[in-house]
Amino acid sequence: MGSLWLRLDARICALGRSVTKNIDYTLRVLLMVYLSMRAAVLDQAQGFRTIVSVISAQIYFTGWQALPLISVMALATGSVLVLQSMANLSLLGGTQMIGNFLIVMVVREAGPLLVALVVIARSGTAVASEIGNMRANREIEALESMGINPLSFIVFPRVLGGVISVLCLAFYFNVLALIGGFFLTKFLQDMPFTFYLDSLMRGFAQEDLLIFLAKNSFSGMIIFVVSCYQGLSVKKSPHEVPQVTTQAVVNSVIYVVVFNLTVTALFYLNQLQRLGVV
Repeated sequence: MGSLWLRLDARICALGRSVTKNIDYTLRVLLMVYLSMRAAVLDQAQGFRTIVSVISAQIYFTGWQALPLISVMALATGSVLVLQSMANLSLLGGTQMIGNFLIVMVVREAGPLLVALVVIARSGTAVASEIGNMRANREIEALESMGINPLSFIVFPRVLGGVISVLCLAFYFNVLALIGGFFLTKFLQDMPFTFYLDSLMRGFAQEDLLIFLAKNSFSGMIIFVVSCYQGLSVKKSPHEVPQVTTQAVVNSVIYVVVFNLTVTALFYLNQLQRLGVV
């Protein structure tokens, strides 16, 4: 009996240490967000034009260069969802609901998550490894010796450029999935485009815009803040760079998925409260 209590106590202690470690990590990441924004406003050592150039470069690499992959994923996702929704809703006599279904599946759920995963795979890994190599090669120390704050010159432009890129990519994904998916499947269904477009417009609500902005903007912030934090956590050895890059991917995916699930759960809980169910 005593050994059972000892094992149970050890598991509780391990769970407590894990929870404490995750909370401490989250607080450190949030603190870096605040410090980078504060440094960008107060620190003028590197100049406004330099920050804008870094932001533009980040938007180019994260947003523009990801368009081919996002296009393929958007067309594939949109085609599958359009075909499935039309086939199943037609059998049930609910073709009027196709717009609501596609808005929920593409704009609210699939779009933000798929775009975030693409950005994590492409840009999150690149940012973490880039900053990790800068730390290992003492480039960040050189910036500090010149009076340039790494948070305002390295972290803030990448976070801001990443947020803008994710928002633009998500908008492009939604439009291409909903419109391109319809035309790709046109030969398999005979629904008029005007009816389809009208159904989408009727299915779009103000809450969808809020969810779009919340999920995509915060997902972009999470990805690049976590990637920058992991890159800056490199001590001295270049051998640490692959490890922090992998950790950046894992943490980014976990935080993005949890955040998306939380927003979705809060939205539908609010909907149920409005209906008086809860």
